[in-house]
Amino acid sequence: MENFKFLLLEKINQLPKGPGVYCFKDGKKIIYIGKAANIRERVKNHFSQSSYRDNLFINPRTAAKRREERMFFDQAKKIGYIKTGSTIEALILEANLIKKYQPKYNVVWRDDKNYFFVGITKENFPKVFITHQPKGDTKYIGPFVDGRTLKQTLKILRKVFPYRSCGKIPKHPCLWYQLNRCLAPCLLETKLGKQLERYRISLIRESQRNVKDLLKILQGEKKQVLNELKKEMKLASKFQNFERAAKIRDQVVALEKVLSHARIFESQGFAIQKTWDSTKKILQKILKTKGGLSRIESYDISNIQGQQATGSTVTFINGSPDKNFYRKFKIKTSGKSNDTAMIKEILSRRFNHPEWPFPDLILIDGGKAQLNAVKETKNKKQRTKNILVIAIAKRKNELFIENRRKPVLLKSLPREIFNLILQLRDEAHRFAISYHKKLREKSFIKD
Repeated sequence: MENFKFLLLEKINQLPKGPGVYCFKDGKKIIYIGKAANIRERVKNHFSQSSYRDNLFINPRTAAKRREERMFFDQAKKIGYIKTGSTIEALILEANLIKKYQPKYNVVWRDDKNYFFVGITKENFPKVFITHQPKGDTKYIGPFVDGRTLKQTLKILRKVFPYRSCGKIPKHPCLWYQLNRCLAPCLLETKLGKQLERYRISLIRESQRNVKDLLKILQGEKKQVLNELKKEMKLASKFQNFERAAKIRDQVVALEKVLSHARIFESQGFAIQKTWDSTKKILQKILKTKGGLSRIESYDISNIQGQQATGSTVTFINGSPDKNFYRKFKIKTSGKSNDTAMIKEILSRRFNHPEWPFPDLILIDGGKAQLNAVKETKNKKQRTKNILVIAIAKRKNELFIENRRKPVLLKSLPREIFNLILQLRDEAHRFAISYHKKLREKSFIKD
């Protein structure tokens, strides 16, 4: 615990802006540990997000988790931090400190599906993989909280220490060998490989050495690894094995670069939030509203002359898609293609689900007629009247805005809004088309 430097909550602005690990402390106990590329902004982001998160989730288990999160903010008296040289070090240090201190809220939020471990098999050519549930006699390193960052870290370290990741060694080298990310023990399965026993022994040694060094890096022993590699390089040079010495030299240079400068993860939540805040202000100005635009739903219809008609809605929260709230509709309206009637149907059905949080803004794929259809549908209920509606017409990429006479050309809008509108429309279209195709395939099978 003495490694942490502690500050009172009101002194958040004194936290460093670099990478590292932070914690929340209640009295003498550390109750939560996290990592960040920018410690100050990540901690600030915790407090700015805790007030609205509960409204974004309807799953009872998730809601309970968010209430627990709110509780630890109320309990926290001090914030501690440890600066690191890189974000890889922050990832590794976070895992080690969670294991050491077992903070209450890290443990409460932990289940077998949330934490990640790096597994290394005990074979001549060890396999390296990521898992949620350690089992068997395989060696495991962890727990790691951030699976995405862990994958990116292994991806970069694999450039320095190539390793095997396949379940069963194939008979021929794969792409990983071509990319110099694997030593290709599969080469030993060829006729030539079976005849070269010395090559087999050398490959086994190098494979195990790479995995051993990778293991040490993930345990935070970077200095030891670098020192051992430098000693081995000097020894190889002394015995005039210059090829081996050059190879180790390249490993040392690459590893030092990775550990000193790697920005494997940024404070992604903060970066996205910051970008969205800017985009939202521009969008509010265009739509002439001061209301929130955090939640946007985009709708699309897919059919062939009214047959197998489907509708879809995709949801973006703070400018990013949230697939937890994607929905499909098998349209019941029969007869020839009638987009406005179909849109009215799926919006009516959607509004009958108040347990799905209502959007601040709705985007429809269509023109003035489709916009009016949505407007008419939403105005039938008091709780949906204030939802803003816009529609994008494909032919000229015109944006129709509720209560405006003339459309706006999409290309005349700022690039952020142009990209956001197209992303919303295209994602809804993709989702609707995929569902429509599935229904058509089922129909063909039945026929």
